[in-house]
Amino acid sequence: MNAPTCLPTVYESIIHMLADAASCSPNSVALQCGEETLTYAEYASCVGTLARSLTQFLHKNPRIVLVASNSVRMAVTMLAVQAARAQIVPVNPAYTDRELAEIFDDADPALVLCDATVFERVNNVLEGLASQVVCLSLSQDELSLMNLRRQPFSALPLPMPSAADTACIQYTGGTTGRSKGVEITHGQICINVSQREASLPTRPDTEVVLCVMPLFHVFATAMCLHLTLYCRGRLVLLPEYHVADALAAIATQRVTILPAGPTVFSALLAHPHFRTTAFNSLRICFSGSAPLRPEILEEWERRTSTRILEGYGQTEAGPVISYMRESDVSCVGSVGIPLVLTEVQIVDSADSERVLPVGERGEIRVRGPQIMSGYRNRPDETATTLRGGWLYTGDIGFIDAAGRLYICGRKKEMAVVGGYNVYPREIEEVLCTHPEIREAAALGIPDPYRGEVIAACVVLGRDSPLTASVLQKYCGERLASYKIPRFIEFTASLPRTSLGKIDKACLMRQFFDASPSRNDLAAK
Repeated sequence: MNAPTCLPTVYESIIHMLADAASCSPNSVALQCGEETLTYAEYASCVGTLARSLTQFLHKNPRIVLVASNSVRMAVTMLAVQAARAQIVPVNPAYTDRELAEIFDDADPALVLCDATVFERVNNVLEGLASQVVCLSLSQDELSLMNLRRQPFSALPLPMPSAADTACIQYTGGTTGRSKGVEITHGQICINVSQREASLPTRPDTEVVLCVMPLFHVFATAMCLHLTLYCRGRLVLLPEYHVADALAAIATQRVTILPAGPTVFSALLAHPHFRTTAFNSLRICFSGSAPLRPEILEEWERRTSTRILEGYGQTEAGPVISYMRESDVSCVGSVGIPLVLTEVQIVDSADSERVLPVGERGEIRVRGPQIMSGYRNRPDETATTLRGGWLYTGDIGFIDAAGRLYICGRKKEMAVVGGYNVYPREIEEVLCTHPEIREAAALGIPDPYRGEVIAACVVLGRDSPLTASVLQKYCGERLASYKIPRFIEFTASLPRTSLGKIDKACLMRQFFDASPSRNDLAAK
C-alpha cells in the first residue's frame, strides 16, 4: 500500500504487518502470557497453521466469532481468522445468553470459537438460533496452542488480505437497544496504526507493552495488539486484570508502554504495592475510553515521572481520532490534536452543516481514511452516522485556539462505565420485560472510580413487592455485570417533558444529584 508522505510505513493488511515482523525479528519474543511465549517466527507459523485449518468452515460466509479472554492463543486466533481472509468478530465472554444471541443472530457467523470455560453456554445459545453454526473450543487438540506449536513451520497463506477486505466486525452498544456491528477494513485499521505512529512514535524492536485490557475491546486491539505488532515489540498479556498483577508485571517485565483506561490508573495508584513498584522502565502511558480525572493524571506523573497522554477515539473511527503528543505541554482536560490526515470539526447540534468557531461547543464530526465502512445490516443507522464523508460522533466538544480538542459530553444518550459504552435504552428494555414493572428509565451518573455507573428509576405495578436487590439479580441474568443498574429508585411516575418524553434531567436532579442512594446494591 502506498503511504502518504506524511506517514511512516502503511501496511496492506494486519497480516502483512505480521509477515514483516516475522521476517525482520524472527527470534524476538512477540507474545507473553504467564509462562507461555511465542517468538515472531512462531507467531506467524501458528497463525498460518490455524488459518489453513479454519478455511474448511468458510464455505458459507467469511465471519468467525471469537468469545475468549486474554491469552497467547486468543491473539493467535484473532490474526489466524484474518489470515484466512475472514472477518473476526470479538465478543465479551461475560455477555449473557441474551446478549450473545443478539450478536450471533446479526453476525450470522460460519463458526464460533470460544474458551472452554464458556463452551457449553455458547453452544446452548447457538442451538437456540434458527441457523446452524459450528462451535469449537479453543482447548480441543487441533486448536490448542500446544498443537499449533508442534506442527512443522507454516508460512502465512497466500493471497494475504487486501486493504479493502473487511478485517473486523466490532459490536458496540446501540441507541435502539441492540448492538451494532462496526465494519472495519484492513486498510482502515492499518492506516490508523500508522497515523498513531506518526503522532506517538514507538521504538522498533524495543518496546514492551502491557495489556491489562481485554483484547475483545477495540482500545486493547489498537493500542496493544496492533501497536506491538507494528514496532515488533513484546506484548505482555494479563489473562485477567488484577491490580497487584499489573503492578508486578510493570516491574518484572520491564514494561515501557502502558495503555489503559482511567479506572486502571486510579486503581494502581490506590493499591498498597504501588509505592514499592519500580517504574523506571516505563516511558509513556496512554489513556482512552473515558475522561481521566485531572488529579489522577497529575498524581500519576508526580509519583512515576511518566506522562499519561490522553486520547479520543470511537469504534467507528478505526478507532483513534486524536492524542496528546509527547512533545506537547500538558493541558489538563484536552484529548490532544487530531491525528495526521484526520479532520475534526465542531458543528451546530441542530444544524450539522454549520461549523462553529474556536471555543464554541457543539457536536464533533470527523473525516479521515480510518473511518468505518458502516454498520452491518443497518443501512439507515449508517446513513445517519456517516453523512457527506463525515462521521458524526454524537459527542459534544470544542476546539481551542491551539487546535486541541476537548470532550464535554454526549449528544446521544450513552454512558461510559469503566471504559465500556452502555446505552440506557438496552437497560430499559430489559427492565420492562419484568412482569411487575410498568415503566423504567435508565441513565448514567458520575462515579469517582468507574467514570459513570448506571442508575434506574422504576415504576412498579400495583402492590408489587419487588425490591432493588431482586431486580438487580434479574438484570444480572440478562446483562453483562457493568450494565446492571448500581442505583435503583422506585417512584410512582416518571416526569415528562412538554413533548411527552421521559425527563431524565429531572430524574437526575430528583434522585441522583445528592448523596449515594440507599439502593446501591451492585455486586462488588
